[in-house]
Amino acid sequence: MRTHFLSGPAASFAPSRRARNGGFTLVELMVGLLLGMLTVLVISQVLAMSEGKKRSIATGSNAMVNGALALYTLQRELQMAGYGLAYKPEALGCPLQGTFTAPGTPAVSETFTGTLAPVIITDGGTDGSPDTLTLLQSRKASYAVPVMVNSQSTTYYTVLSSLGTQAGDLMVAVPSAWNATTPCRLFNATDDGAGSPSNTGLWALRVPHTESTTTTSWNNNTTLALSPASYLLNLGSLGYSTFSINSSTQALQTTTRTATAASSTSELFPQIVNLQAMYGKDTNSDGVVDTYNNVTPANNAEWRQVLTIRIAVVARSTQYEKSKADESDAVTQTAPLWDLGASSTVTGAAACHSGSKCVALKIDQVPDWKHYRYKVYDTIVPLRNILWNTAS
Repeated sequence: MRTHFLSGPAASFAPSRRARNGGFTLVELMVGLLLGMLTVLVISQVLAMSEGKKRSIATGSNAMVNGALALYTLQRELQMAGYGLAYKPEALGCPLQGTFTAPGTPAVSETFTGTLAPVIITDGGTDGSPDTLTLLQSRKASYAVPVMVNSQSTTYYTVLSSLGTQAGDLMVAVPSAWNATTPCRLFNATDDGAGSPSNTGLWALRVPHTESTTTTSWNNNTTLALSPASYLLNLGSLGYSTFSINSSTQALQTTTRTATAASSTSELFPQIVNLQAMYGKDTNSDGVVDTYNNVTPANNAEWRQVLTIRIAVVARSTQYEKSKADESDAVTQTAPLWDLGASSTVTGAAACHSGSKCVALKIDQVPDWKHYRYKVYDTIVPLRNILWNTAS
């Protein structure tokens, strides 16, 4: 074996072992650090964008659930509105009054006023603020059977049959010819022990309304005078509830009165920012709704025109979407539209969507409203309890 050694100038270019084991230079470290920082920056931006999209989708899904459940709840309650009350269409619109008294020291007395109608729409205002829906129905646990009145005594009505009536039931005395000075009256059915066991029903041919100073009741015998051909409606308990939007929490809430005239309010679904409703009216008596508006009927004839209720709720996502300082790229620029179709006359609607009629739904009462996404849910609810009795 022969070994060759470099000598002279060439020997200076031979890499030494120390040079080969010296590591990265400062320039190499700086380049690597820069590449790493760029990689982290890109990954961070991708993750931030992905997380933002994820939150938008998740909160959008929550808004869809809240909106769908709110609409379903309203639809379910509206379908039951008027149950047990529409025995005779002639009674629709009758002023409804009653005084609840609870004995004690001092005695508690509360006056109730309303209208014998399935649904009352209270307009939120000309600016499109949320409406309020008030629903009335019988909540009799078994069945609500109207009772025809033959005559009356000081403390009871003589009736054709008291089938379905029980002590403690909340009843409505409907005059044969009601008006503002002769309204429908609330009272409690009582048991005076005078019923005949041979007759179907608890008190045979009488429905007592005895006043008492020791028990709670709606009875005031001086206001319960009825003429023959009048009748009694059985509520069981007071099914009187109001649906509205809580402007502070942006939630759909309900206020319910009980048979003792007390009321309680509870929130149902969050992030519901608007509720709008319209009466569907048949103004030409052909059985088909031709007009939608929120004008409360003023008399019995107008109440009998109301066949449906059209409602819309606006649900909001909880995700705050950032935008430029001038909000030129905000996710919501205009109020959402409620598309009502093209066939009916709709008060306050404007043309949109190739022939449809739309109503703009107010959302600018919500703080920073342009930074959230919204979804409109709407439906038409037939007042089936009214329709069945009107057609009979």
